[in-house]
Amino acid sequence: MAELERRQLKKSLKPHWVWAIAFGSAIGWGAFVLPTDWIGDAGPFGVVIGILLGAVLMMIIGVSYGFLIKKFPVTGGEFSYAYIGFGRKFAFFAGWFLTLGYICIVALNASALALLAKFLFPQFAAIGTLYSVAGYEVSIIQILIASFVLILFAFLNIRGTSFSGKTQFIFSIILILGILMLAVSAIFAEGPSVKNITPAFEPSQPALASILAILAVAPFAYVGFDNIPQAAEEFQFESRKAFGLIIWSLIAAGLAYSFMIIITASTMPWQELLTQINEQNSVWGTGDAIESYMGRAGVFIIALAICMGIFTGLNGFYLSASRLTFAMGRARILPNAFRALHRKYHTPYVGILFTMAVCLIAPWFGREALLWVVDMSSTGVAIAYFFCTATAYKIFKWSEQSKTMNNASIVAPGKKLLSLLGMISSIIFLVLLLIPGSPAALGKESLIALGIWALLGILFYIFNSHRYNKLTDKELNYLILGKEKI
Repeated sequence: MAELERRQLKKSLKPHWVWAIAFGSAIGWGAFVLPTDWIGDAGPFGVVIGILLGAVLMMIIGVSYGFLIKKFPVTGGEFSYAYIGFGRKFAFFAGWFLTLGYICIVALNASALALLAKFLFPQFAAIGTLYSVAGYEVSIIQILIASFVLILFAFLNIRGTSFSGKTQFIFSIILILGILMLAVSAIFAEGPSVKNITPAFEPSQPALASILAILAVAPFAYVGFDNIPQAAEEFQFESRKAFGLIIWSLIAAGLAYSFMIIITASTMPWQELLTQINEQNSVWGTGDAIESYMGRAGVFIIALAICMGIFTGLNGFYLSASRLTFAMGRARILPNAFRALHRKYHTPYVGILFTMAVCLIAPWFGREALLWVVDMSSTGVAIAYFFCTATAYKIFKWSEQSKTMNNASIVAPGKKLLSLLGMISSIIFLVLLLIPGSPAALGKESLIALGIWALLGILFYIFNSHRYNKLTDKELNYLILGKEKI
C-alpha cells in the first residue's frame, strides 16, 4: 500500500485569496506592457472588443470549470479532468502542455521586471551588456534582476500556501488602485482625450480581422482564472463557490485590460503615439504614453502597478505549475520527487524548484526571444481548455434518455450547451494559432519551440509510462481523484 500512498495538500486558502490568485494571474504584466503592441495590431476598439469577447468566451468555458471543481475538488485541474473524460494518455497530454503554458508565463513575468528596470534606469540596466538576441541587448544586470525575482518567489511559495494567498490579495488591491489612479489622472489632465482613440480599428485591415487577432490571444490574456482548479484541494470553503470566483475574476480582468487600453490610446492620437514609440525605439511604449501626461509621477504609479502585476503572476503561476506537477507526480507519470511535500511547510517544493530551474534559463535569451513563446503558451492553455469543456460535455446529459459516460453524468441541457460552446471556442483558439494564414498564426520560432516541448513530453512519457500504465483504473482513480470510482 506504500506504493499507492496518496499525499494531500492542506486546506488553507480563503475565497478572497483564491479570487486574487485568479485575477492577479490573469492580469500579470500584460495589461501594462502589451497595450501599445495590441493597439498597433487591432486599433483601440479592436483590442477592447476582442479582449471583452475573450472574457465572455472564458466565462462560457468557466461553466465547465465550475462544475468540475465542485464535483472533483482535487489539485491537478485539467490533468484530472482529461483523465476523467478521456483516460490516462490524454491526461498526460493535457497536463504536459498546460505545464508549458504555466512555466512560460512565470518566465515572462520575470523578464517583464527586467524590462521595467531597463525603462526606468536605462544606464544601470545596460551595465554588463553581453550580446544581442533578435535585436534585444541582453545585460548581466537584467539577467540578475530576473533571476533574483524568480528565486525570491520560489522561496515565498515554498514557505506556504496561506502566505502566498495573503500576499496575492494585497498585491491585487494595490494593482487595482494603480489602474484607477491612472484613469482618474487621464480624465482630469490636459492632453488625454477620447478623440485620440480614433480611428477605432487598425485601418489597414477589416475590423473583424482586428478583433480576431486579439481574440486569439485570449487564452494567454486570461490564463490565470484556471489557477482556481489547481488550488481546489486547498480550499477552506465549499468548492461550489469556485464558479462565482471564476466569473468575478474574469470580469475584473477584462475591465482592467480595457481600462489600460483606453488610457494608453487616449494620451495622444494613437497612430502618432505608435510612430513616436517606433522612432524612439522605446522599450516600453505604455510607460511612454503615461509619462506624456503624468510625468515621472505617472511612471512611478504604473511602475508600482506593473510590479504588482508581475508579483501576482509569479505567485499565481508558481502555485499552479507546482500543483499540476504534484498531481502528475502523485499519479506516477512524473518522477516520484514531484509528489514530495516539504517537511515543514507541506508544499510541493520540488515542482516549485523545477519551475524555477527551467525559468532561470529564460533571462539569458532576452525579451524578444521570450515573446516567441507567448503564442506557444496560448496553445498549451487552449488544449487544456478543450479537455476541460469536452469532459464536462461528456458528463452533462441533454435528457434522461441520453447515453452517459459513467454514473457521474447529470441532466443539464443548458450546461451541456455551454460546455459545447466552450469546446467550439477552444477549437477556434487552436485553429487561429495553428493554421497558417490566420490573423494570429504562430511564427516559425514559436512552432519550433512548441515542437521541442512536445519532444520533451514524449521522452518524459517514455521514461515514466511503464508504472503509470501498470496501475489499474481503480488505483489511478484513487491517486488522481481520491476515490476508487469516477
